[in-house]
Amino acid sequence: MPGTVVIGGQFGDEGKGKIIDFLGDRADVVVRFQGGANAGHTVQVGEDLYAFHLLPSGILRPRTLNVIANGVVIEPGQLLKEIEEVQARGHAVKNLRISDRAHVVMPYHKLLDGLEETLKGNLASGSTRRGIAPVFEDKVGKWGLRMCDLVDPEVLREKLATVVPVKQRIVAAYGGTETLDAEALFKEYAGYGEKLAPYVTDTSVLLDAQLRRRRRVLFEGAQGTHLCIDHGIYPYGTSSNCTAGAAATGAGVSPRYLEEILGVAKAFTSRVGTGPFPTEQEGEVATHLRETGGGEYGTTTRRPRRVGWVDLVMLRMSVRVNGLTGLAVTKLDVLGGLGKVRACVAYRDEGRTLKDFPASMKVLSRVEPVYRDLKGWPELPEDAWIALAAKGKRALPEPVKRYLAFLEAQLQVPVKIASVGRSRAATMTLAR
Repeated sequence: MPGTVVIGGQFGDEGKGKIIDFLGDRADVVVRFQGGANAGHTVQVGEDLYAFHLLPSGILRPRTLNVIANGVVIEPGQLLKEIEEVQARGHAVKNLRISDRAHVVMPYHKLLDGLEETLKGNLASGSTRRGIAPVFEDKVGKWGLRMCDLVDPEVLREKLATVVPVKQRIVAAYGGTETLDAEALFKEYAGYGEKLAPYVTDTSVLLDAQLRRRRRVLFEGAQGTHLCIDHGIYPYGTSSNCTAGAAATGAGVSPRYLEEILGVAKAFTSRVGTGPFPTEQEGEVATHLRETGGGEYGTTTRRPRRVGWVDLVMLRMSVRVNGLTGLAVTKLDVLGGLGKVRACVAYRDEGRTLKDFPASMKVLSRVEPVYRDLKGWPELPEDAWIALAAKGKRALPEPVKRYLAFLEAQLQVPVKIASVGRSRAATMTLAR
C-alpha cells in the first residue's frame, strides 16, 4: 500500500472477495474498478456468509470507505437489493460511494444479451445474461446512460426518449417480440436514481485525495485474467478488462499510485461457462475438487464450476500481463486427501512444447497438459486448518510448504498469502 491491486489470476472465483476482506482490516479504502453484477465475491464473517455482486468486499468494515468506480457497470435494482440486505443484517452502509461516471445496466441490455447469446451459436460465451456485453457495447458506441444521468430526471427522460426506440428496432431485428416502454423505464429508473443519489459523487477526485494523503487503498478486480476481453480466452470471457492495468482507468487514478499487485489463484483451477480448459478433470478427482471445501458453484449463476489441476502456463501469463508482485493461494485445504497433486507446467501441441499461453482457440482446444506430480497432504477438518493458520507457515504440513515453494519457483513470484478455508481466521500472511 498505499495502492494495492488485487486481481484474479485464473478464470475468476479464486477467492478475491475473501482476500480483499482479509486485507481490508488494514485498508482505508476498497475500490471496485471493473465488471458488473455478473461477478460474485463471497465473504464469510464468523458463521455468516455474504454474497456481493456489486458492493465492494470491504463493505462490512465500517471504518473502511468503499467505492464503486467508473469502470463498473451498475444494475441499480441489484445494487439496492444488496444494500438493503446488508443493512438488514446490521451494517449501516454509510461507507459507500458510487462514481457519477459509472454506466447503468438497463432492462434492454439484459434482453439483448439473451438474444445475442442465442444468435451466436457455437461462439456463445456462456453469458450470465446480466446485460454486461450490451452495456459495454453502448458505452463504447456512446449510447450509454451513466449514474450522473440516473440521478438527473430531466436528462434521464431525454436520453431514454432517444435510445429506447433504437433498442426496440434492434430487439425486433434479433427476433425478439418484447415491447419496450420508455415511460415505464423512466419511472422505475428515476426511482432508483433518487435512492442512490446520496452515494453518487466524483470518485476520481475522492480517490486522488486519499492517495495523495498516502491512505491505504485496495483496488478490487472482478472475474480473472483469463476472462479479460483483451488477455482472456476470447470470446469465452467477459466484456471488461480484468487485469491490473484496468485499475487506473477503471478508478480514475494515476498508475503511479499502484505500488503492489497481488494475484489470487486457487491451488487448483475452476471456471464457469464454456471454452477451452486444458487441465479440466472429470470423475473422482473432479468430484473431490468440486464438493470439498464448500462446493464449487458460481456465486452469481449457481452453475457447477468445471474443475481441474492448477495450470502454470495460465498463471505465467497472469504474472506477466499484470506485473504481479505477489500471490495469494487459496483453497489449499481442498487438495487434502488426494494423495497425488498435479501441476501443469507446459502444453504439448503436435510435437511442440508450449510454455506461453496461446491466443488461438484452435490450438488451445487441442493442447495436452504436461504435468509435474507432487506429494499430496492429508485431509483435515476445518478447525484443524484454522488452528494451523493461526500458527503461521511453519505449522503447515511439509507437502503444502513444498507445493507453495514449487509455485514460487515456477512463477518467480513470492506467495504472500495462503488460505485454507472461507473464514477470515483461515488465512495467513506468509511474506510482506
